[in-house]
Amino acid sequence: MRVKKIANVYQLAFLPSLFPINCYLVEEQEELTLIDCGLAGAARDIALSAKAIGKPITKIALTHAHVDHVGALDELKKRFPEAEVSASEREAKILSGDKSPSTGDAGKLVKGGVPKNIATKPDRLLEQGDFVGSLEVVDSPGHSPGSISFFDRRTGFLIAGDAFQTRGGIAVSGTLKPLFPFPALATWDKQIALDSAKKLTALQPTYLAVGHGRMLDHPVRFMEQAIRDAEQKLKN
Repeated sequence: MRVKKIANVYQLAFLPSLFPINCYLVEEQEELTLIDCGLAGAARDIALSAKAIGKPITKIALTHAHVDHVGALDELKKRFPEAEVSASEREAKILSGDKSPSTGDAGKLVKGGVPKNIATKPDRLLEQGDFVGSLEVVDSPGHSPGSISFFDRRTGFLIAGDAFQTRGGIAVSGTLKPLFPFPALATWDKQIALDSAKKLTALQPTYLAVGHGRMLDHPVRFMEQAIRDAEQKLKN
């Protein structure tokens, strides 16, 4: 695991040279919020990182419920039993292992790895405009039907899950990057993902952190280029 800090955010990058999977510890005054959980087996390193920072994890928030973002959730809940687990209502269904369409999904099945045996249920269901600590919830569906992002208006830090990727080149979810095609292959709806990318870019973030790939500072021009690329590919 590799750790990198920008502002009050620690990126925990697992398998960075092969199949990079990121989760994030956001430092508050007396506690930590964990965004996403990585694959099963990641809990020990996440807990050790929190110990090194010297603050407890009191909140665990999920951008979406694909298995590479929730695999260590049960073990983390055992290690931090008082931590509040939160996700969007739509992703809570996926977290339970149900990939069937919901109302508003236009009959489309969820793509990507859906967890089969996660016992932990969200304590809180998040909606647009809610806050998890200092982080504002931003609905950003597309990669999965209930994906959300987290934005800190104080620092301009955007944690966008798989709404964008930076591994293999920055891309909107659904835009295939041959060097790292997996987020595109797991995307539920490319047009909705593009709409969400535009919404996130309009926030004018100072930093962009994603589920797969490195963090970017001053990312807006790169996000705008990724949007243009996605628009062109959808036209074709």
